[in-house]
Amino acid sequence: MATIDTAYGYYLSTYASKSASRYDTHKKSELRNIYNTIVKINKESPLYKIQNTGDVQRFAIDIKENARNIKNVVASLSDDDDITKAFQKKIAFSTQEDIVTANYIGTSQQAENINSFEIEVQQLAQPQVNLGSFLAKDHLDLRPDTYAFDLSTNSAAYEFQFTVAPTDSNYDVQKKIANLITNSGINLQASVIEDSQNKSAIRIESTNTGRNVGEEYLFNITPQGNHNSMTALNVLGIDHIVEPSQNAEFLLDDEKRSSFTNTFSINNAFELTLHSISEEGNPATIGFKANVDAIADNIQTLVDSYNDIIETSDKYSESQPQSALLYHDMSSAAFTLQNDLEAVGLIVESNGEIFVDKALLADAVDTEHPDESFSVLNDFKNLLDKKATTASLDPMKYVDKIIVVYKNPNKTLVTPYITSIYSGMMMDRYC
Repeated sequence: MATIDTAYGYYLSTYASKSASRYDTHKKSELRNIYNTIVKINKESPLYKIQNTGDVQRFAIDIKENARNIKNVVASLSDDDDITKAFQKKIAFSTQEDIVTANYIGTSQQAENINSFEIEVQQLAQPQVNLGSFLAKDHLDLRPDTYAFDLSTNSAAYEFQFTVAPTDSNYDVQKKIANLITNSGINLQASVIEDSQNKSAIRIESTNTGRNVGEEYLFNITPQGNHNSMTALNVLGIDHIVEPSQNAEFLLDDEKRSSFTNTFSINNAFELTLHSISEEGNPATIGFKANVDAIADNIQTLVDSYNDIIETSDKYSESQPQSALLYHDMSSAAFTLQNDLEAVGLIVESNGEIFVDKALLADAVDTEHPDESFSVLNDFKNLLDKKATTASLDPMKYVDKIIVVYKNPNKTLVTPYITSIYSGMMMDRYC
């Protein structure tokens, strides 16, 4: 199997479901600076080969993603130049998190003029679902031939063709069509489901939810104007809508509102995600956590991102001995400031991980002059950012490798392909 399959398979199953944040976007100047830094690093690095084991790909991906997470957390706590406010970033809360969760996406200045509000969820946004006819899996109800049908959305139309071979069964044909639709990249997921009578049917679900006023569907499947197409659609039954799409509906401070999706923003300040329908007359309240609680949560988020990369180094300690270097680089951010950190409630364990004593932290920051405590926290945040930047720029620094040749120290040249070694290690090993 190609290495690219292993690497991307691991990435997709582990990290792809995590949503991107606004801190994952960069200006051209920032990207140019990153590139120049990578080139500078590689100019003096030796030529080496990567030991081709599955752990190498997983380890490098874990390093890169954990470092990116640290940098995003640090960036979210660095929007304000005033360090006494950096860790006071507002955090939204919901009184009914099983019904609706809230995330504050506005600025500190906006928060000063925002009051709490109530939301009562009356209906969740739903996708459209089509369910075909259940056919005997081992039989073939279509004669061998080439068939086609049309699939239209509210913005485009598509033609799908498939071939039925003499050796195919109904199940084989259904799998072909399901894969064809799923892999078409038009926001539809198709699968073949089975019942207790050894029959199977094609289930098609839209990735999108909700629809505009006047729209009857998110997607519509129709036969082409020939006998073959009409016969195929009649047998397969995939034009049958069993669950029409619907919008989310809710009361916002008793005012009727709707949304195409279950995640949406309110006044560019709150991002709300609906999970369930409210009990009638019992709305959830959305507001801000108290300052001390918000500070504790922000610190905990930073500490969690740090602990994750320490755990990564331990996870690969046996298969990747170079992970000790990752541990040393990252844990030094905590050990360097250990005494100062513990004075404000961040207890550095012997293995380098940090435990937050929220009572001590509250005592340290909930005073008339918390500047010294915030200064320590800010120092840790900045030092951790530098360590994460190094790991992010060159995650391959921490994987096991074989040195092939050292460069001439009197005449170093840029090796342009080395700048993509992280990407290159995902390519087919025979390239």
